Amino acid sequence: MLDFASMWEEVVDVVGDADAIRQGDRRVTYREFDDAAARFASALDAAGVDEGAKVALYLYNCPEYLVAQFGAFKHRCVPVNVNFRYLDDELVYLVENADAEALVFHSSLSACVARMRERLVGVRLFVEVDDGGEHLADVVTMADLLAANTPQARKDRSPADLYMLYTGGTTGMPKGVMFPQGEFIERLMISGVSLGLLESVPTDRPGVRAAVEALVPGSEVSIPCCPLMHGTGMWIGAMPALMVGGTVVLLESRTFDPDEVWRLCEERGVTRIVIVGDAFARPLVRALETRERDGRAVDTSRVRHVISSGAIWSAEMKDALRSRMNATLVDSLGSTEGLGFGASGATHEVGAPTAHFALAPSAKVVGEDGAEVAPGSGRSGMLASRTAAFGYYKDPDKSARTFIQIDGQGYVLTGDWASVESDGTVTLLGRGSMSINTGGEKVFAEEVEEAIKRHPLVDDCLVVGVADEKFGQRVVAVVGSSSPTLSEDEICSFLRDSLAHFKVPRAVVIREHVQRAPNGKADYKWALATARAASS
Repeated sequence: MLDFASMWEEVVDVVGDADAIRQGDRRVTYREFDDAAARFASALDAAGVDEGAKVALYLYNCPEYLVAQFGAFKHRCVPVNVNFRYLDDELVYLVENADAEALVFHSSLSACVARMRERLVGVRLFVEVDDGGEHLADVVTMADLLAANTPQARKDRSPADLYMLYTGGTTGMPKGVMFPQGEFIERLMISGVSLGLLESVPTDRPGVRAAVEALVPGSEVSIPCCPLMHGTGMWIGAMPALMVGGTVVLLESRTFDPDEVWRLCEERGVTRIVIVGDAFARPLVRALETRERDGRAVDTSRVRHVISSGAIWSAEMKDALRSRMNATLVDSLGSTEGLGFGASGATHEVGAPTAHFALAPSAKVVGEDGAEVAPGSGRSGMLASRTAAFGYYKDPDKSARTFIQIDGQGYVLTGDWASVESDGTVTLLGRGSMSINTGGEKVFAEEVEEAIKRHPLVDDCLVVGVADEKFGQRVVAVVGSSSPTLSEDEICSFLRDSLAHFKVPRAVVIREHVQRAPNGKADYKWALATARAASS
């Protein structure tokens, strides 16, 4: 089995002069990528950051994010993703929870680091990436750090070395999900085979070299539209391209700009676009429509895959994209803890329903009694999957509830509920922690959201449960729409033919925009606060 640094070193030795990373006018070849990462590894060592320590990355998408991650792996450290929207206590919580000994941050985020610096007592090394923000005194810049250190010599590592990714904290505090690098890489390679990137799964360094030598350098060009600090951006947008000698194209804009995506598709010959559900798909479609009206149709002929994971990707948005391109649209059902549970595919000729998936061979649906749900039984249950993850960092109680044994094998339960159709496919119902109990009936927020988003005047929607004296909770929808005429009555009337009466919202709050995280995931805390404020 492999570790990340050794795998990428083999790729570097085959395609050293090829582009590893592009962002705007910046171009980082594989040889430059390797050199910078090795210098960062030396800097960690010089600062007393030992092997096995955690390196926190508090960064927007940039080449330095991937360099610092690679450098941490080279030194056998553990890179830790930190949401760039975190402030003060949130930053301290995650850095302390991860036991991070190094913190790499953009200068535009330096004010928060400055306020919290005295509380970050475990951090030995602060490294600033200059993006035009205020420079923090007595902190070394990444450019100066790399210039001051010679590249660390390559060394032996282990596939058992730890890799960790923190969850987004959508339904609780962020948790570090732990993986052994070797098994995680094997899962990535299997996905690469299924998508045609690789002929077979290499299991050692010579196998990686042979696999990359068999490919055309730069044949995979990937745009992660979402942040690298999110699993979808890193695991689907960046890592697969880097493992085959491809190029990761990073967007310059820090708010999602669909026009930039389509421009880069033409300029860079992009083969893969990675998104998180309708929050990204809808703007991409609208940008295409605008360009079509202006007689500036986008050349999407090089795009082979558009891949989404982490949020609902509706059939309507899939149809709008597939009608305009020949790419395969892959809707991946997964989680930070479980990677891929299943997937659905759509092509120019064949569509795919909303939230409907073929399960992976290693996944199943189990009821609350622990028994597997039979196809066509009409019962629903929780998704369970074999996983490379083995627990949450420093949370044995949560680990014991989430990582379980079924028939003597390790599985993960993430709380996602689904029904099993007679043909064995599954329909995703939603996250159990986001279900609403109203008058004894269970309502999944995602089901109501998707029904509302079918209304032609609705741009986005989040559904929450607000405390109710009579029903326990009442269903409230927070709707994003630019239409001045859309009303609560119109939405509820629209839903009555498609939803049971108890699922129809008892209140609808209409706002110009629905707030989401940069990775496209639902911001239910904001939605609940908005719903409560409107109710009061």
